[in-house]
Amino acid sequence: MKTFKTIICLMFFGFSLVSVSQVGKLEKANLKYDKYDYIDARQIYLKVVENGYKSSEIYRKLGDTYYFNSEYSGAAKWYYNLIKEFPDDATTTDYFRAAQCLKSINQLEESKKLMDVYKSKGGKAIALSFYKNVADTLFKKGVQDKLFEIEKVAINTEFSDFGPTFYGDSLIVFTSSDSSLNTFDNNSVDLSGWDNQPFLDLYQAKLDGKLTLTNSEALKGDINSPYHESTAVFTKDGKTMYFTRNNYLDGKKKRDKEHVVRLKIYSAKKTGDTWGEVKELPFNNDSYSVGHPALSPNEDRLYFASDMPGSIGMSDIWYVKILGDDIFSNPVNMGEPMNTIARETFPFVSAENNLYFSSEGHAGMGGLDIFVTKLTDEGHEEIATFGEPINSAKDDFSFIIKEDRIGYFASNRDGDKGSVSDDIYQIWERCEITIEGPVLDEATKEIIPNAEVVLLDINYNELNRVVTGADAIFSFVLECNKQYIIRAQKEGYNPKEEIVETPKDSKSMKMPIMLKIPMSLKPSDPCPPEDLGCRLTLQPIYFDFDKSDIRPDAEIELAKILTALNEYPQLKIHIESHTDSRGKDAYNLKLSERRAQSTLQWLYSKGVAKNRLSAKGYGETQLINQCSNGEECTEEEHQLNRRSMFIIRE
Repeated sequence: MKTFKTIICLMFFGFSLVSVSQVGKLEKANLKYDKYDYIDARQIYLKVVENGYKSSEIYRKLGDTYYFNSEYSGAAKWYYNLIKEFPDDATTTDYFRAAQCLKSINQLEESKKLMDVYKSKGGKAIALSFYKNVADTLFKKGVQDKLFEIEKVAINTEFSDFGPTFYGDSLIVFTSSDSSLNTFDNNSVDLSGWDNQPFLDLYQAKLDGKLTLTNSEALKGDINSPYHESTAVFTKDGKTMYFTRNNYLDGKKKRDKEHVVRLKIYSAKKTGDTWGEVKELPFNNDSYSVGHPALSPNEDRLYFASDMPGSIGMSDIWYVKILGDDIFSNPVNMGEPMNTIARETFPFVSAENNLYFSSEGHAGMGGLDIFVTKLTDEGHEEIATFGEPINSAKDDFSFIIKEDRIGYFASNRDGDKGSVSDDIYQIWERCEITIEGPVLDEATKEIIPNAEVVLLDINYNELNRVVTGADAIFSFVLECNKQYIIRAQKEGYNPKEEIVETPKDSKSMKMPIMLKIPMSLKPSDPCPPEDLGCRLTLQPIYFDFDKSDIRPDAEIELAKILTALNEYPQLKIHIESHTDSRGKDAYNLKLSERRAQSTLQWLYSKGVAKNRLSAKGYGETQLINQCSNGEECTEEEHQLNRRSMFIIRE
């Protein structure tokens, strides 16, 4: 075991520069103590307690000697004793460390009790949910670099479910079947585009606080017909909808020359909570299909899929300009390389002007895959695609996304019944939280290069450890729904810890999160090698006013010196007592001498040989700062001079 070393001078009248300088797994302390390095503070503390001297401070110091050496079972005992025997002196940090150390030795019930007290006293972690996302948008960062979580939504049925679209901030409209409706019969094969299953309609579902879809119900009004409806898109004001339907209007269905009922895009208007005024768009035709509408962010273009004349493949991505109410330009084919000789379909344009679509013609993972390109005034940029888990070996399509939050798509990856196996999946960016910051000097705010920063989980398992470079920056990547401890340490500084709590539900967060946490370390004044009191972190010895008697609370601190003398017979100690400059010089000299001699006599009374001790009062003759007679100083500055020192002599 290496030596636990901290710094403090013993001071009169209650001032202490307490500082724990041991860090990490018993890293060497601030200074090399040369031939006095054998003095083990922990063993002295243990002996002091064994001899019947107890205080909150000595329990805390003992806990620290174990805690900062990752010996948490040992730390648990002393932090717990501190809380139990000295509850009025226990800090929130004491409760936290006691709770976590008890948890590490499987004392879960008691750990929970102490953690509850910690929280009731105002203890809390840094909650990352309060920090603003600083990431680029999905496309700008590059789709290949993104990692996603996916899950099926709860509103899926046993039949085909696909075509999700955003409707305002709290609703999703989607395409689904209802088994209670009539199914195809042998005479219904003229409805091209779907397999033999219940007819498709448009439904809406609510997004709850956890972004779960609930309360599915069919759209009200004249939208859903006896035939198929699917894939809708809404204007920002929520009053106009464009949607796909079989070639059916006003109770009549129409066929092409081969008696196939094609797809067309219709518009509808909302009055109250009901949809009506269904109109066919002018670029439809009975001889080809037009479907899956998508609006541009400023709503001046309507994109869609069609096999109309001029198509390159089985179906292409087209658009029309919206020139006014029910006024549209002629359709424009997006051309190559977007469109291929195969099928391109299900366009969606995000708020960031990224066009997502599905294709069988571009190189992918199999079946329909999802692709994306950035739209420009001249056309579009390079086409990119997704890997797993968004694309699969089967069909993946009808992709929509709010790029700073969450998205949806459909896939038949989990079934073997073709489109009957279509289900809607929710996607969100996998929790990616980077925590970084400089290590700073608390007093000067200057950076501290070559500091060691350790990342621990809440059970004190070490996850990562870095040594900062010249810029003093550390960086860790965290997971969601977890607590972490960040510990920074550097020779010459007190260790510093921060508790960090990451969001529970990353669906509702903008990812990735970059959190800046400066770790400000408090400098530790180095102990003179021969100053035993400093090295044993003696607390203030209090004397009653104008008295020199050793009070019971001072005996606990002197017991540390006594124990060191008993443990190391070769030690010889000179006791120095000092005062501040206030009061007459002569009086201060006599007062400090009385207190030095009182301390000396206490040690004699405990059996220490006289040839091992000496004592002298120095009054205000050895001030350690500028606070001499006539100088204006704060109480804290004066307290620095009211000190007692135990100097090791040869």
